[in-house]
Order: sequence, then structure tokens, then C-alpha cells
Amino acid sequence: MIVNESGGIPNRLFFRLFQTGNILQRQVQNEMGISAVQWAVLGALSREGFEDGTSFNQLKEYLYVSRQNLDGVLKRMERDGHVVRITDPQDRRARLVKLTDSGQKFWNQLQGTITEFYQQALQSLSFDDGVSLLHLLKKLQHELVQVSLTAPDGENSTN
Repeated sequence: MIVNESGGIPNRLFFRLFQTGNILQRQVQNEMGISAVQWAVLGALSREGFEDGTSFNQLKEYLYVSRQNLDGVLKRMERDGHVVRITDPQDRRARLVKLTDSGQKFWNQLQGTITEFYQQALQSLSFDDGVSLLHLLKKLQHELVQVSLTAPDGENSTN
């Protein structure tokens, strides 16, 4: 897609993504009583291979959230008994974020609600639409992490 103007399709596309993210956050909070980031943390930590925990940085990078945002969410989740930060057995100086038994139980209880949420949110998309959207979003994510508006000489390339 050629981007040669400030408006048009690129502007509309990124605005729709912005709106969609905000709608998702609001609906998750309204319908499940947790934030979208809490939902993502629970999902990430309940994945196979994460049973013994993961580092804060790995979790931050996996979720593409800021250090400050993740730290605040984890503090709330620790307070609620859903996660705990433990010493890494491989490196006693490091800490791992781990889902507690209570957190795993909470996640398991949310599964029916999550399934219903997905069904309602995706009801107008066919299976092929969903696969296409997933593919396109993955392509966009890949390109977004490559964006660098600084030229090699350190000057902003938009000047």
C-alpha cells in the first residue's frame, strides 16, 4: 500500500485500529470485570511452557506493553492473588512472574465468558474472514515493529 498523503485509507485504517483497541478494552472491562491487559496476562501465563513462570521482560515483550503498564497491572493481580513474583531458580538475582493456583482457577472460570465474548464479537465474520484478518494483522504487526522515522545520520526522516 502506497502512503503518499496524510489522509485516505492509511489514516482511516490506523484510526479504526485505535478505535477497535479502545472498544476492546472497554468491553472487556464492562463484560468481564478485568482489564484487557489483565486478560492478556492471564492468557499468557496460562500457556503451555509458562507453568513455572516467565521473566517480567519476556512477558512485557510478548504482550507489547510498557514496563509501567505491566508493573501496575501485575501489582493489582498480585493483590488479587492471581500472580506472584518468585525468585528464578536459574538466576537467584532475577524474578519470574507466575500464575497462582487461584489465578489459574480464575482463568479457567473465565473460559465460558471468553468463548461467548469471541462468538459475539466475531459473529459477522466467516471462518475465512477470521483467518484473513489474523494473517493481515500479523503482517501489520511485523511492519509496525520495523518502523523507524530516524534516518541513519540521526535526523528525523520526516524533516
